[in-house]
Formats: sequence, structure tokens, C-alpha cells
Amino acid sequence: MELHAKTVRSQLNFFKPFVANCSLEVTRKGQDKLGELMTALHKHEVMVKEHDFGRFQGAWIMPKDERRNGVVLYLHGGGYTCGQLGYARILASKLALCTGFDVLSFEYRLAPENPYPAAVEDALDMWDYLMYMGYGARDIVVAGDSAGGNLALELCLKLKEQGRAQPRALLLFSPWTDMTASGKSYKSCKALDPMLTYEYIEAVRAAYTGPDADWAKPCYSPLFADLRGLPPTLVQVGTNEILRSDSERLVEAIHRAGGYAVLEVYAECWHVFQQMPIHRAVAAMESAGRFVQRMM
Repeated sequence: MELHAKTVRSQLNFFKPFVANCSLEVTRKGQDKLGELMTALHKHEVMVKEHDFGRFQGAWIMPKDERRNGVVLYLHGGGYTCGQLGYARILASKLALCTGFDVLSFEYRLAPENPYPAAVEDALDMWDYLMYMGYGARDIVVAGDSAGGNLALELCLKLKEQGRAQPRALLLFSPWTDMTASGKSYKSCKALDPMLTYEYIEAVRAAYTGPDADWAKPCYSPLFADLRGLPPTLVQVGTNEILRSDSERLVEAIHRAGGYAVLEVYAECWHVFQQMPIHRAVAAMESAGRFVQRMM
């Protein structure tokens, strides 16, 4: 079942004031419920195999039909403060179906209980796990949405710092790249964004880094990092989200660094709209699948 984007957007606008003022516990439960609803749409198309990694739980999501050689390491969003396996399965399932690859997602440690650099350490551990399993860097696509997009970039920067090989490609959905919130869209899209507010960004940023961090540091804001040597990157964003500038400026910065990046901007769409059962989400995921096949 697919819904009209305008209908979904109006419903999100209705709930926005409630979401903005919810406690962390309520927000986490709400994400879990959304995961249950959305993943039910694909339960007959994918197989799920949960795995205990000791410090956290993970899951393999595999397409039931055609499976291609390769793997997607998927890093879920949630402002570094939310996100469980059920929530992660929304995009993990769609990534498995659009790429034909097995997708590995995991519950990296969350703030404020586990602030920076816990999530980055966990992402690096999962990269090492894939290496141990026999995958090469060229077999792996790293994908992330929102804070997961931030984490995907930080993982690549950490690999670069260690002199290690980069993944074959990056898929970034509405990535959070600038914790200083200096992009124009934070103001120009304030009234348009049906999901995010600047106050929410402030809250999750403080939970992840502490309230007095220097958010311009590349370890928090990959937009300001040395982006030379990153893998080919596809960035998708909606016109109506306050993080739009984070995507636009990232692609510009990658180009200035001599890298390859493609920006896709979807009209009248919101933050991580790919999760929803709408036509534009289908088109976006199909484009992501084509990008991966070109890179592989």
C-alpha cells in the first residue's frame, strides 16, 4: 500500500508539536511502534536473522528472492539517542530489496547513556566484524540516515585516519553533517519541515556531545572534515527539511575535495521520507539501488 505524500506530510505536521516535547522514553517507544508498522509491509519479501554481538544486538536482513554478492552495513538514525532493531528494519528491508544485498544493522550504543565516541567505536567494531567474516572493503556499501548518515561519514573518516581501505560506496539519506546548524535551511525550512525542529537538534546534540562541545570539530560535523579519499557517495534529501543544507553543502565539499558525489533533492519531501510508503520513497530507493549497481 502506498500513500499520497501530501497526506503523510499533513499527518506528520499534526504530530510534530507532540513529538518535539516527548520524553526520550516516549520517543524511543514511538520509533519502535513505527518500525513494527512499516516493516510489516515487507515481511514476506525479506528474511531476518538476529545476532548477539555481546555489547549490542544486530540483525541480518536478507532478500528472499534474488541475492547479489555484497553487503550493506546500515547505520540507523535517531539523533544518536534513539533507534532499535525494529526501527532500523524499515530502511534495512528497503535497502536489501533495492540492492539485492544482505544488510547488517545493529543497535549501536545511544546517548545520553553512552555519548560520543561510543557509537563510532561500535560502527568500527562492526566494520571489523565484516572483515573477520571475509568481506573486503570493496564488497561493502555503507548506508545511513540522519544521525546514521553522520555516523557513516565518521566511520569512513576513522578508516581513513587508520590508513585502511574505504567501502565501495556511501548511501546517505538526509544526513546530519553540520552540528553547528549553520546552514540556511535551518531558517528557510523552519515552517516547512513536518518533523524536525531546531530545539530537537539542540537537545540530541547536547545529549551526544555534551552541552559545551565545539560542534565545528570534524569528529562531530563531518562537513568540516578533510573529505579527500571518501568513496563514491549518493545523498538524498527532501526540499522541506531543515537539514537540507547539510546535504547540499556536503556534496559541494566532496566535489571541492576531488571526490564523486551525487545529490538528489526530492520535491515536497521531509526528513528520511524513504521510510514511508509513498511513490517518491519508492523512486528514491530504486535510484539508490541503481547507484549501488553502477558502483559495484
